[in-house]
Amino acid sequence: QVQLVESGGGLVQAGGSLRLSCTASGLTFNLYAMGWFRQPPGKGREFVAGISSSGGNTYYADSVKGRFTSSRDNAKNTVSLQMNSLKPEDTAVYYCAARVRGDNYFSRGSYGYWGQGTQVTVSS
Repeated sequence: QVQLVESGGGLVQAGGSLRLSCTASGLTFNLYAMGWFRQPPGKGREFVAGISSSGGNTYYADSVKGRFTSSRDNAKNTVSLQMNSLKPEDTAVYYCAARVRGDNYFSRGSYGYWGQGTQVTVSS
């Protein structure tokens, strides 16, 4: 079955950096656009970043544009999220997801496979 496994979360001070990775199995990875979402404490899950199946196109939420960068390595079935200049408001559980319907990167409903999430905590 399809599995997405995130790693790289942790505790970091404001202004610091983290790199999240997501390794996929059970699917033909290079056929799937991928997304990153996050769920802050007490809030809903929100779009963070998306990347096309080839990696040639990326999309970001306004709140992370210029600070976060998504990339992928189709040979290794991995997608990554480099997070720089982290802020306390970036604190959340971060999820990677594979898009299975439509062409909307920003909507949760476009994604059918989800990882279990990894916690990112940014202290002030």
